[in-house]
Amino acid sequence: MNPAIYVRAASLEDLPGMLEIYRPYVEETTITFEYDVPSLEEFRQRYNGIMPALPWLVCQYEGITAGYAYAARYHQRAAYQWNAELSVYIRQDYQGKHIGTALYRSLLRVLTLQGFLYAHALVTLPNQDSIRLHTHMGFRKICVNEKTGFKLGVWRDVAELCLPLAEIPKVPDPPCPYNALSPETVVPIFREEAAKIAFP
Repeated sequence: MNPAIYVRAASLEDLPGMLEIYRPYVEETTITFEYDVPSLEEFRQRYNGIMPALPWLVCQYEGITAGYAYAARYHQRAAYQWNAELSVYIRQDYQGKHIGTALYRSLLRVLTLQGFLYAHALVTLPNQDSIRLHTHMGFRKICVNEKTGFKLGVWRDVAELCLPLAEIPKVPDPPCPYNALSPETVVPIFREEAAKIAFP
């Protein structure tokens, strides 16, 4: 692996760089349905609301934040606790280098270790790159919610995709929090996936 490339758990110090990645997605695309870029404080609250129960990962290349991804609760009710919803955002000038795949695979492997049973993704249509990424990783399309969001002057359809992570037990144990996993367990996953990123 190129030693300048890292996938690791995100920290509070990473938030400004991640927020700058997120900014153009809010302002210029329908990939996220937010209208306004969150403040750094709001972004920090979101991070604190996810970590340490669920992973929030960052990819860095030569000290530059190249992308990030995280898992969140799929729904709040207790019976949904074995489901996670995934999101990934990549710097626009670092697209096409398999950063999203490395982050996603890291997330999926960690979620499986935690005891999650399903990963979900919501994709605003059209977005062939995202659909291709998800189907390549084994997600299947469950449904398309038509005209479910209005952004940039147009009603948008949203596809929901799902990936089973493990066999479904009759009586599942609750997923363990991310911070209950040891660094010896997760760091080799991050290193292995970072080695697949296509930087020169």
